[in-house]
Amino acid sequence: MEETGDAVKKKKLVFVTVGTTCFDALVRAVDAQELKGELLKRGYTHLLIQMGRGSYIPTKSAGEDGSLAVDYFTFSSSIADHLRSASLVISHAGSGSIFETLRLGKPLIVVVNEDLMDNHQSELAEELAERKHLYCARPQNLCHTIASMNLESLLPYSPGDATPIAKLINRFLGFPDD
Repeated sequence: MEETGDAVKKKKLVFVTVGTTCFDALVRAVDAQELKGELLKRGYTHLLIQMGRGSYIPTKSAGEDGSLAVDYFTFSSSIADHLRSASLVISHAGSGSIFETLRLGKPLIVVVNEDLMDNHQSELAEELAERKHLYCARPQNLCHTIASMNLESLLPYSPGDATPIAKLINRFLGFPDD
């Protein structure tokens, strides 16, 4: 078989999740042409958006003519398969999504939803970004974060061992040591 000049491009998926809430600002941000262009420049081929309860509908694309393939859905019983197949995850700041992604060892950009009152989630995202486990962004600077990120600089996340704390609590409550 004769090879053509077109190399077969390996699929590189960016998975975006907003969880169960409405986070139209994030969906709008990833739907922007400038951001999609930045993802293409970095070698990503597909963008899959889990848009939750949002009302903003992103633009679908089959990815022909070298553009980014874009698809979306509202909810799924589990996003684990999407996370596993992703080359990059862009997520809301929910602790479940953050830690599930970090446990899988996937590069992660957490986007804080500033419309939430008493936004304690931003503290978690900012702390983990400071420890270099992920990048933290806002919808308005997400494109800049993608343009300037160096995924090799991220450090793997290893969950702590809660055993000593559990033993201490058990002892305090009068339970025997196991």
